[in-house]
Amino acid sequence: MSLAEALAAAAALGLDRLDAQLLLLHVLGRPASDRAWLLAHDTDALPGGAQRAFEQLVQRRADGEPVAYLTGQKEFFGLALQVDARVLVPRPETETLVEWSLQALGGRTAPSVVDLGTGSGAIALAIQSARPDAEVEAVDLSGDALAVAQANARRLALPVRFRQARWLAGAGRYDLIVSNPPYVAADDPHLPALRHEPREALAAGPDGLADLREIVAAAPAHLHPGGWLLLEHGWDQAEAVRALLVAAGFVDVGSRRDLAGIPRCSGGRRLELG
Repeated sequence: MSLAEALAAAAALGLDRLDAQLLLLHVLGRPASDRAWLLAHDTDALPGGAQRAFEQLVQRRADGEPVAYLTGQKEFFGLALQVDARVLVPRPETETLVEWSLQALGGRTAPSVVDLGTGSGAIALAIQSARPDAEVEAVDLSGDALAVAQANARRLALPVRFRQARWLAGAGRYDLIVSNPPYVAADDPHLPALRHEPREALAAGPDGLADLREIVAAAPAHLHPGGWLLLEHGWDQAEAVRALLVAAGFVDVGSRRDLAGIPRCSGGRRLELG
């Protein structure tokens, strides 16, 4: 079987071409950036061992398992992260939250940052990479998730500090609180398609706002004056999250859209006293 024939077989099972290419590169031991190499070598024979491994991965992908779990890696904000079923797969739209976070930190010297529900560590590590002077803490209730995040931090040599806790329990005070918490309604029809990812990192009560409410209510006591709270949320939750922020006393409340034009994040600033 040639490389082209292997990709055609994956397509026949309904796989997206990019997914199939990434899986094929993975079994061949080549980087994900080598898609052009596949085109140049499409008549090359696929070794027997690689063919069997590819067929197994294709079947798992056809069953809905994320490509990132199958390859064990996902790029986020220019960082190569290792991921598995203990954590959510970092999404490209979450980079909007990182970009806003870096803007909010602005020219602050040695800003203090906490990432709540860090999962793979994606947000915390991206901020630490872009702002080496920042004091970044990453919190997660899941010990399994923290193990993944800590391994990523060690491999990337980024000095993020990790702590196991529920949201802001036991937290100090920060210049920025950032979070991509669970925000899917418990009965959302899309949840079955995400069955391979940890449900506790996805669903948050009947309307998906339970964890967002908890974070917004607790945040003012953990922010320095002028500090920011920035949150990712669902495509239709921006108005509700902004209302929570206003009710909690935040100012400069607004939302940011992701590359698809969806209002993906909302946030506000703690009123500067004096």
